[in-house]
Amino acid sequence: MRVIRTKKMVFTALIKLVNTKGFDNLTVQEIADEAMINRATFYAHFKDKQDLFDQSFNTVLSYFDEFKHAEIFLDKNTVSLPALEHTLANIFQNIDNNRALFFLIVDSSMRNQLIESLENLIRDTTTGFLDHLKITQNGNIIPNEFVFSYMTSTFMGTLNWWLKSDEKFDPETLAHFIIQLIENSHLTVLGVKLIQD
Repeated sequence: MRVIRTKKMVFTALIKLVNTKGFDNLTVQEIADEAMINRATFYAHFKDKQDLFDQSFNTVLSYFDEFKHAEIFLDKNTVSLPALEHTLANIFQNIDNNRALFFLIVDSSMRNQLIESLENLIRDTTTGFLDHLKITQNGNIIPNEFVFSYMTSTFMGTLNWWLKSDEKFDPETLAHFIIQLIENSHLTVLGVKLIQD
């Protein structure tokens, strides 16, 4: 518990200092001072400030791990909308609880790496489903790589809009909106069976 609390204090200090000084100009001493810990405590958790930033990145990436464990795809052409909605709501809640840390990564040079990692996660969790589905348009098979890119950019765009919007949707409402869009989208035309319960 103490380790989690210490890391959260250091992450908070990093966010504040990056916003005021930029990452390159920061020193470990400044981060430790802001977090109200000594340098020895800092080095007990992080090798250096780059390791701190890398751990921040991995923490943000872990918010999407729900996709790995969710039972969204029930068989070769069936999607469970309640499972997908629950998974999305949990991801949005984690990000909402840690907005500043999320923006630290999204607004940094690591943005592209985050998008690439998310696309890899989507690829890993949907390839089997898409391989069987073989989505076609006018007789041409739509490449899975296009679908992965489309899903990733749609997801990141939605997140960015939600976090920066004046609209005050809670994570559950946002997840429900997405499900409503999916229900009324081209998925059913493509042969995807959507299960409501």
